[in-house]
Order: sequence, then C-alpha cells, then structure tokens
Amino acid sequence: MIGRQITGTHFDEERAGVVVYKASMLHLHQIQFAFGDNLILDNVDLSLGVGECVAIVGPNGAGKSTLLRLVAGLLEASSGDISVLGNNPYRANRQKQARRLAYLSQHYRMAFPFTAIEVVLMGRYAHSSRGFPGRDRSPDRELALAALKRCNVEEFADREIDKLSGGEQRRVLIAQALCQGSELLLLDEPTAGLDPSHAQDLFRLVAQECESERSCLLVTHDLNLASRFCTKILLIDSGRRLIFDTPSMVLDSDELRDSFSVNLHRGELPDNQGPYVVPY
Repeated sequence: MIGRQITGTHFDEERAGVVVYKASMLHLHQIQFAFGDNLILDNVDLSLGVGECVAIVGPNGAGKSTLLRLVAGLLEASSGDISVLGNNPYRANRQKQARRLAYLSQHYRMAFPFTAIEVVLMGRYAHSSRGFPGRDRSPDRELALAALKRCNVEEFADREIDKLSGGEQRRVLIAQALCQGSELLLLDEPTAGLDPSHAQDLFRLVAQECESERSCLLVTHDLNLASRFCTKILLIDSGRRLIFDTPSMVLDSDELRDSFSVNLHRGELPDNQGPYVVPY
C-alpha cells in the first residue's frame, strides 16, 4: 500500500508508483491528536534523519508543543503511525528511552532548591543503576561540569537554581539535556528568556551537536535563528502541516506570511550565512 509506514523508516519519495524509504530517527505519518472534540493536530507528517536539526514554527496555539510532547511519549496520538528511535514513544520503556532521548519542556519548575550541578546531574538518572546519581560520583560529575561549561554557566555550579536569573536557569536546563548523552534532543522554546547573544550561542551549540550525529527537533518563535542553524523547518498552523522544507524555501513561502498574518521583508545575511526575515 502506497505511503504505509515501515517501523524505523520514513517515507522518502514516490518514484513511478514505488515508495522509497530511508532510515530515520523519527517518523510521524498522518498523526492526529485531540482533547475530547477539540482536534489539536490533524494528519501531520514528519521525518527526522540522523544529524538533522529541525525547527517547528507557527503561530501561538498551532499545536507545536503538543507535537513535541507526542514525540517525547508524554501524549498518545489519537490516530496515525509514530516511530521514535524504532519504538512507539508512548509505549516504550521509560528508562531505556531516556538514555536515547532528552526532552526539555517549555515550562520547568523546581520543587526544591537544587544547585545547578544537581539539576544537571538529573540528566544522568537514566544511566544509573542505583537511582539518582550522586554529585560526588566522578564520571557523572565530570560530564555535568563539562555540560555546564558548554552552556557558559559553570560558574553557577554550586549555586541554588532559584537564585539564578530566568535565562541562567534556562541554560542550566539545556546543560541537563546535553549531560543526558542522548541521540535525540527535543527542545521546546530553548531560547525563552535568553538574550540575543546566548540565544545564538544555544542554536550554534545544538547545530554542533547534530554535526556529531545527534539529531534535534525544537520548537521556536525565532525564525531567523531557525533559518541560520537548522537544516529544515516545519511550519504548522491550526494543527496542520503547511510546509516542511529548507529554511530558504520556508522563509520565501506564502504559507509563512499567511500563517502569521504579517508582511515579511526577506534579506540575506553577509558571508552566505542564509536568509532572514523582518515583519513590517
């Protein structure tokens, strides 16, 4: 049957009536999700290959975060086929899945005043056979300190996280996701609360992770950072996939302008760093 999913692969293209498949980190085919009678996602297709960084963009309420939570296995699709790292994420073994997949939600609140390094060490939980990894366990601590350094918050290692600014807390949480050592990063608004410099550094860091054969699926409202550092952009609106293509094609599309109901001026960054858009 044309277009039918094969576990662990994704639909690539159809040539002369023959379906061609190739390996992928995740594959969503005709995904629907509803809360009661409220349809949130409607027949969404998406694939992500090894080493790719894909941004999900769209207006508020488009279903972006819901889509990411489906991939993370926090929600179960109402219908359609979904495979993440070869498994149905909602039914996969949680600890095994956590060793291969890291998820950073849009909203994160700590119940206790953990230090920054303790928060980052939580990323090692799935790899520990003895429960929560101790902060003095040398290998885990070294990984945590390295992750803090990469996110430029190593100076806050022993400071309570609720004593940090919102942007600093966000960078600590990114360090936790990196410390987890997963193949697939799922990041919901990772630059929320970050100033332009740190937001750019974060996207550059994620792009470098993907060069090391990690893959990333992230939700963002920053079209320009997505254009510069992501391999593809998925635009959704009212739960529907409108376009899934290269950043240049998406930024040039009528679908993008119509979705945000705003005129967009398109330009080119210097030194062939890609296109940008400015609303007007």
